[in-house]
Order: sequence, then C-alpha cells, then structure tokens
Amino acid sequence: MFTLDERLQKDTQVVGCFELCLLLLHRDSNYPWFILVPQREGLTEIHHLSAADQQLLLGESALVAEALEAMFSPDKLNIAMLGNIVAQLHIHHVARFKGDISWPGPIWGAAPAGEYKALVFDQRIDNMRQQLIGKITIDE
Repeated sequence: MFTLDERLQKDTQVVGCFELCLLLLHRDSNYPWFILVPQREGLTEIHHLSAADQQLLLGESALVAEALEAMFSPDKLNIAMLGNIVAQLHIHHVARFKGDISWPGPIWGAAPAGEYKALVFDQRIDNMRQQLIGKITIDE
C-alpha cells in the first residue's frame, strides 16, 4: 500500500493523480514548484520502477513540464530527483526565472520558504488542474 512520506505531506498539497504519480504543489511560494511521487511502496530510486512505470513517469513528467511552461513561461525548468532528506522517490519540477530569489543557483537552502496567500495557493492548484484536465483525477 502506497504511503506518502510525512515530510512531503507536511510541505505540499495534492493537486491530483496521474496513472502512476501523485502530483503535489510545494507550499514554498518563492517558486512554482510541483512534485511527482510514483504511487508505489518502498521506492527510492528510478531504476526500482518497472520498465513500464519508468515510461509512465517520463510521460507524466513531460506533462507537468509542458503545463509549467504554459502557465509561467519560465526562463528554465529545473527537473530533479534528489533524496538526501526525503528518500521516497519523488521528482521536483520547478519553474525558474532570472529574477527569482536564488537565480542562478539551486533553490535548496537559498532562502527561507515563502508563504502563499490562501487564494493564490488555491488558484495555482486550480490552474494546474485546468492545464491537465483529462490527464489527472482529482479526489476532493
């Protein structure tokens, strides 16, 4: 049974579910920051996925990247798999801008997390859902 890491539960909000991955929005308002988490128990590395799931992950990641480009027109998309703090396999998708708080460096540890206004946070979720209509399911 799939269980989301408690740190991801605390730091994110569920946007919806793809066939394989849970799509999350990070609560740090400094960046448009979404995270994909394959809904398979006990995974820490991409090669732990079956070949079919690896292909699903790649496709779902591309959909998130396309949505971020459409929503924000970023200067660069940062897509990364780390895992030093949260070992559970997850993939960060961050829209970066030349004027953002940590440009051109990495986002981790660069600045304190920004806090979303509730309306802006909800709009960001709704906008992503609209971009992915028909591709994700939403459990409310």
